[in-house]
Amino acid sequence: MFRYKKLGYVALNVTDLSRSVPFYRDIVGLQLNEQIEGGPAFFACSADHHNVVLHQGGEPGLKRVGWEMEQPEELDRLFEHLQKVGLNPVELPAEECRALRQQRTIRIKEPFSGLTFEFYEGQLERGSTYTPTVTKIARLGHVVLNVERWPEAVKFFKETLNFRISDYVDGFIAFMRCFPNPYHHSLGIGNAAATRKEPGLNHVNFMVTDMDDIGCALTRVKRHDVPIVYGPGRHPPSGSIFLYFLDPDGMTLEYSFGMEEFPEERPRKARVLEARPESLDYWGNVPDPRFASTGRFEPASEG
Repeated sequence: MFRYKKLGYVALNVTDLSRSVPFYRDIVGLQLNEQIEGGPAFFACSADHHNVVLHQGGEPGLKRVGWEMEQPEELDRLFEHLQKVGLNPVELPAEECRALRQQRTIRIKEPFSGLTFEFYEGQLERGSTYTPTVTKIARLGHVVLNVERWPEAVKFFKETLNFRISDYVDGFIAFMRCFPNPYHHSLGIGNAAATRKEPGLNHVNFMVTDMDDIGCALTRVKRHDVPIVYGPGRHPPSGSIFLYFLDPDGMTLEYSFGMEEFPEERPRKARVLEARPESLDYWGNVPDPRFASTGRFEPASEG
């Protein structure tokens, strides 16, 4: 099977770029690397050109999720595999890849969420890496989706897209890692029916380098009247310390510190964990914008 390097980036639709750009830069602590006039804003929390892309859109939500492959030949293996299973992968034209500051890139419509999933060789490397400001962000950590037909979706990501299951919260969510990335989860698949939610984005996570970043973030978001929806606290599945808060459009973001890592060979078995009342309250009540993507392949002008 093909091998991933990491969750590369998430693209979000926002209702007002002039409001969201300073929020993601000054409150979240991402580095604004490029903003196209009349187009998207590219942010990073690593040496990559972008880990978050904001697009001006009519309805806020998740537009696209991008995964970086371990080596160029892994993208070839993936493309061939996606063709065989009937997912009709589309390779982006060279012009659109350049607009995205990416190397060779393919896309599919993920059948259970309708979301556009993207896979690429790599991004443009910048001369200097991410410089932390208000928060020392280590990496884009994970994205969590709420889907219908939850058991089928979990099986699809495991058997078709080569994700490995780290843990379940019984009947509610599967925590999955893109193999062989070691972190406990880079993708969470939530059960929309069990959580009383519409299918769509649950949250986007940023992993920080120090527990103090969680405390500093709590003070900062309160000072700027940013709604806090859950935390601080500790996640039993991954051991992470967390804080959840809302962006200007009501999309949920998370800071977390610490996460279990898995060896590539002979990892422990996935656990089935009891759903605790406080977890159910969180999963049932966090605002849940629908996906902005309808599953269509994005036109080159929106790259």
